[in-house]
Amino acid sequence: MLAARTYGLLTRLAAPAVRLLLARRMRRGKEDPLRLPERLGQAGLARPGGRLAWIHAASVGEALSILPLVTRLQALDLQVLVTTGTVTSARLMAERLPPGALHQFVPVDLPGAVNRFLDHWHPDLAIWVESELWPNLVLAAARRGIPMALVNARMSAASARGWGRLPGLARPLMRAFAIIMAQSNEDAERFRLLGAQNVSVPGNLKVAAEPLAADAGALAHLDTTLGARPRWLAASTHAGEERIAARVHLHLRTTHPDLITLIVPRHPARGGEIAADLAGLGLRVARRANGDLPDARTDIYLADTLGELGLFYRLAPIAFVGNSLLPGGGHNPLEPARLCAAVLSGPRTANFTEAFAALEQGGAVQIVADAEALAAAVAALLADPQAVAAAGARAAQIALADTGVLDRILHLMTPLMLHTPPALPGRRHGDAAA
Repeated sequence: MLAARTYGLLTRLAAPAVRLLLARRMRRGKEDPLRLPERLGQAGLARPGGRLAWIHAASVGEALSILPLVTRLQALDLQVLVTTGTVTSARLMAERLPPGALHQFVPVDLPGAVNRFLDHWHPDLAIWVESELWPNLVLAAARRGIPMALVNARMSAASARGWGRLPGLARPLMRAFAIIMAQSNEDAERFRLLGAQNVSVPGNLKVAAEPLAADAGALAHLDTTLGARPRWLAASTHAGEERIAARVHLHLRTTHPDLITLIVPRHPARGGEIAADLAGLGLRVARRANGDLPDARTDIYLADTLGELGLFYRLAPIAFVGNSLLPGGGHNPLEPARLCAAVLSGPRTANFTEAFAALEQGGAVQIVADAEALAAAVAALLADPQAVAAAGARAAQIALADTGVLDRILHLMTPLMLHTPPALPGRRHGDAAA
C-alpha cells in the first residue's frame, strides 16, 4: 500500500492547486457555482434514512446507462444516490432520475473531500460504472468496509498499460472491489492482469437501457416542419466531424436538392463555434439552441441542446454515430438501433466493441472509412427506402435481443446488497484538510 499512501500524500499537497483548478473550471462553465461545495465533499442534501446505494457514473453516457439499475434498486427498498462529474450529466440527471433518487457531484479525489463525502452519506453499497477510478475515493470506501462493485467495467489497452506501470497502486485499487463485471472478455482479462479478482462478464449494461426519450409534441412539430424532405443525422459528433457531415451534405445536395442534414454535437456548448464554421462553407444553418426551426432553405439543422438525442434519432431514418471517424472510440450504436435507424459509423469503435460486433454480425451497421465512404453510404440509403427499413428492423431486433443483462448484474450483486458495513468510523485527525 506504499504507492497508495504516497498518492494520498501527494494529493493532500496538491489541494491548493486543485481548488484553483475548480475555480478556473467554474469560470469556464465546467462547474456549477451553486454546487461547487459538493466537489469538496460538502453535501448539498440530507442523507435519507434506510439503506443507501451509491452509484458513481462519470458523465452523460454512463449516467444514462444506469437509469434502469436505479429503478430496480429502488424496487428492492434501497435509497439511491447518483454522483457524476460534469455539469451536463447533472442537468440530465435532474430530468431523468426516477422520483426519490438523489444526485450529487462526485468529490474531487482529495483525502479531505473524500472523507467529508463518505462521513455524510455513509453508503451501504457502492457501485462504480465503467472506468473512472479515483484512488482516494475507492480506497477510502474500502477501508470503511463498504462493499463495492465495478459494473460495465471497461479497460482499454492504453489504460491497462498506464495502470500496469503503477502496480503498487493498481493492485490494491482492483482488489478493493468485491466484484468486477466487465463489458467484454478482453476487458475482463485486462482487469485480471492488473490484479483484480472475482471478474465476470454478465453483459453490457447499456443493452438494458430503455430507448432514449423524446417529447411527443416536439417530435410531431418537427416532423411536420421537415415534411417530405430527405434527411439524415450525424449524432454525438466531436470536433471535426461536423465539417465532415457538411462535406457529405454538399456532395449529396447535387442529387438531393431538398436534403437536410441534422447534426447533434456531443457537447452542445460548441454550437456557436460549429454554426460559424459551417456557415463559412456557404451552408444555411439553423440552431435549435436559439429557438430556430428549419425552413425550406435550411441546409443544416444544428441540435445544440441537451437531452434531445432520442428526438432526432426518431426524426432521421439514417443515423451516423460520431466520435468514430477522427481519433476517438465511438459512441453507443444501440441508441439509434433501438429506434429502428439504419446505423452508420466510422472505424474507431473501441468504446463499444461488443455492441458494434453484434450489429455487424447481424448486418445492422455499416462501417465507413472516411467522408467519401460516408457520403456514398448515405446516398445509397437515401435512394433505397426499403433498404433503410430493413436495416433499421435488423438493428432493433439485435439491440432489443438481450433483456437479461440487468437481472444477471443484480444477481451477482446480491451478496453485496445483503452485506452490512461496519459503523461509520470517527473522523481522523487531518481528514477535514483539503
